[in-house]
Amino acid sequence: GQAASWNPELVEKAAAVAAREARSVGVDWTFAPMVDIARDPRWGRIAESLGEDPFLASRLSAAMVRGFQGSNLSASDRIAACAKHFAGYGACEGGRDYNSAEISPSLMRNVYLPPFHAAVDAGVATLMTSFNAVNGVPGSANKHLLREVLRNEWEFRGFVVSDWESIREMIAHGYCRNEKEAALAAVRAGVNMEMVSHTYRDSLPSLIKNGELSEASLDSLVAGVLRVKLLLGLFEHPYVENLHPEFLQADDLQIARQLATQSVVLLKNERNILPLNKSKLRRLAVIGPLADAKRDQLGTWAADGRPSDSRTPRGALRESAPPGLEVLFAPGLSDDLDEKTSAFSEAVAAARKADVVLLFVGEGADLSGEARSRAMLDLPGAQSALVDAIAATGKPIVLIVEAGRPLTIAPHIAKVNAVLYSFHAGTMAGPALADLIWGIESPSGKLPVTFPKVVGQIPLYYNHMSTGRPPRPYEFPQDSAIDERIHLDLGNNSNYIDIGPYPLFPFGYGLSYTTFQYGHAELSTTELRPGETVTVQIPVTNTGKRLGTAVVQLYIRDATSEMVRPVRELKGFQRIPIAPGETKIARFRLSRNSFTYFDVHERKVVPPGRFDIYIGGDSTAPKVGELAVDK
Repeated sequence: GQAASWNPELVEKAAAVAAREARSVGVDWTFAPMVDIARDPRWGRIAESLGEDPFLASRLSAAMVRGFQGSNLSASDRIAACAKHFAGYGACEGGRDYNSAEISPSLMRNVYLPPFHAAVDAGVATLMTSFNAVNGVPGSANKHLLREVLRNEWEFRGFVVSDWESIREMIAHGYCRNEKEAALAAVRAGVNMEMVSHTYRDSLPSLIKNGELSEASLDSLVAGVLRVKLLLGLFEHPYVENLHPEFLQADDLQIARQLATQSVVLLKNERNILPLNKSKLRRLAVIGPLADAKRDQLGTWAADGRPSDSRTPRGALRESAPPGLEVLFAPGLSDDLDEKTSAFSEAVAAARKADVVLLFVGEGADLSGEARSRAMLDLPGAQSALVDAIAATGKPIVLIVEAGRPLTIAPHIAKVNAVLYSFHAGTMAGPALADLIWGIESPSGKLPVTFPKVVGQIPLYYNHMSTGRPPRPYEFPQDSAIDERIHLDLGNNSNYIDIGPYPLFPFGYGLSYTTFQYGHAELSTTELRPGETVTVQIPVTNTGKRLGTAVVQLYIRDATSEMVRPVRELKGFQRIPIAPGETKIARFRLSRNSFTYFDVHERKVVPPGRFDIYIGGDSTAPKVGELAVDK
């Protein structure tokens, strides 16, 4: 959800609020940010991630580290951050949590490592190893990643903590025979601290005594932990003075509201039904199990979250409705997993009375996060039947989806007039959605992950490699309905003959209450030489009648290279507020580093040749120019 804002500055502010509140009650270390690249929405922990793109995730990773830690880690309002899970956890096979992954060296370098490198460059104090095995090596025993890359190459000086019992779990992996071997493997890899299990405590003394481990090796690991504790000022100020802080401060709630607002993505807005016009409404029906679900809107990993703090859409819409506008509420289902249809009649009756229906569906908090992998991504419980029942009334419907992951909502999109995708928007989700529904704010959220039509398309991500037989464009109906026919005329190309190769919504997609037109792009040079940079600028005009924020995205493609490269790669983005009729210039500066990649030998190379440049509002942006990069 935060990644959908494409706003590093605001994400940094939110992390700073979390840090201040946490430190004030004695918490000085957080297991965040989670920066695993996630390309498979079946994986429940995609809800915690920053999406599928290494460039966007890197920007947000660094922002969260800065927000948590600030410039002085010992300050009373800062905490130590922990980038996790190092590395490649998001590539777990089949989206099944804790499962193994096979990642080539170049893929690891080009896709999965950049967000961690960005966190290290931002000064992150700690990293956490992954549960799973990558290329046959468990994360807590990976000498190459932990010592050669992290310590030697990136010069990381913080400490590494194992994930929950992940050192002992190397026995179950079949990598170690017993706890002593597991402890030795983790120490040799460079894991400073063990979480939960006791292999270090129980085995390290004997390993030192019998000469398998030197005291100097142990001292080195301990020194890493002590260094972070010194930076946190824990020896000078070991106790927290203010144990009863005032949470939910007005300024902090405003940041939460702003971030929630910018995280919501408008996916459909037929005939501009949104924003709703209060003056033309007499009755508004609020329907669905997630319209008033205080706990669910907090999302995963909110174990100590207080549902009583949540302001829900139902409450916010009632508070913001003008006198004379009746807000009807009928959930239809008790929660997202409810399969009973007995309350449908009440929901249908409310819909029939209303001028417009706001239908809240999706996944509750318990379906997202760790150990919450799903084989099917449709609406759980009887929610699909509820959508059908409300759609049968013929009333205008705005579908609001709250979920931690992309869901396969194509069949439902065709039956409603507008769709807002809210993810789990936190404490202030209600006021944020109300602001968008009434038009106080205009949607600016952009998808940080690709949305598949059906599960069978997964893995599906925008920055895939091209094949020798790329798919031929095949257009599905404009209403986003699934075309279930078999198409035998697509050619011998990389297609699914029953669903096509293209997603329901591409990475970077998101509508606004206004429209933007992109003008002619200009490049400061068409030939980039060593030591130089190129400036790319393009005029963007608000052609609608409302103020809106254009999230301008720049992508590149390496036309020819020694390795097959992605069809698109995000290399820049800007959030630009633009008034109706106004034109602003988006400017991007690209250095030679923007065009580099790691080859199969993990060498960073700058491939000479031609690069295509694309600029627009999502990853399907049109080509705007070419650039030659000299050797």
